[in-house]
Amino acid sequence: MKFSMKPLLSLLAFASLVVGSALPAHAQLPPGSGKLVVGFAPGGGNDILARIIAEKLSVATGNSFIVENRPGANGIIAIDAAKRSEPNGLTILVGPSSGMTFNPIVLKTIPYDPVKDFDPIAMVGSFPLVVVVNADSPLKTLADLVAAAKAKPGEVAYSSAASSFRVATEAFTQRAGITMQNVPYRGSAPAATAIMTNDVAVNFGDISAVLPLIEGGKLRALAVTTAKRIPSLPDTPTIAESGYPEFEMVFWSALFLPAGTPEPIRSRLQSEVEKIVVVPDVVERMRKLGIEPSFMPGAPLRAKIEKDIQLFRKIADSAGITPE
Repeated sequence: MKFSMKPLLSLLAFASLVVGSALPAHAQLPPGSGKLVVGFAPGGGNDILARIIAEKLSVATGNSFIVENRPGANGIIAIDAAKRSEPNGLTILVGPSSGMTFNPIVLKTIPYDPVKDFDPIAMVGSFPLVVVVNADSPLKTLADLVAAAKAKPGEVAYSSAASSFRVATEAFTQRAGITMQNVPYRGSAPAATAIMTNDVAVNFGDISAVLPLIEGGKLRALAVTTAKRIPSLPDTPTIAESGYPEFEMVFWSALFLPAGTPEPIRSRLQSEVEKIVVVPDVVERMRKLGIEPSFMPGAPLRAKIEKDIQLFRKIADSAGITPE
């Protein structure tokens, strides 16, 4: 009896075709140079982070990515420019949580919708906040701070570097059932300095601004706002560990494309970013900036932004923070 291989070969060829068509194509970006748009001046954490990502993306994609700084107006200039760019994968917004979740709450009008106008690639890093007091303060723990605020409602003052920091602080005061007095400052550095000069008692500070002062013995860290302890302050408990389970409040940076970018291109960039944020030298460089590598894919990130805007708006309303 003669056996023919033709039917089997035909079946294998068909199966290969079906499987191959089910796999996503390794989408190529269009030819040309790309850019990462940053809403801050050169030298800051978001700018340096963008340069790290641009360097690695250039190698991964074959496109040459550079950083374009467009500082000003609470990041709005950069965000609006990215929104209006061609949706081809070559213009990427380095979007901070301040611009994507807090601006819609604290500003009356903004020229963009953080959900509708952008297709998120991924979150790349988070910025822990650190609850700090003067190194000579009698407040040794977060419990001490809460007790002091309960003893003198509204009299314990805290410094805030921007509305986003105020919302973050008020998230804790509402959870702890206390009231404190907000004293605004123009930036994280002066907000931290106000602690050293005893102008205010406490600051929920940007880690990049307060970590050197903690290490230098000028400030004392009471807690961090992350879900887990952070490598740079391993002996400092989280707020959750300090009696407020599941409390977490961190700022972050993520990458976004203008809405309408083809999904294969967005997916390709997400895949490359996922690889980049675990490269050892990238992790080391980010942590030196006080940034924790924190990858989150585009779909969950979009859902987080929607949820956070609703949550922060409730916090702001309860604290009497009105849009400016």
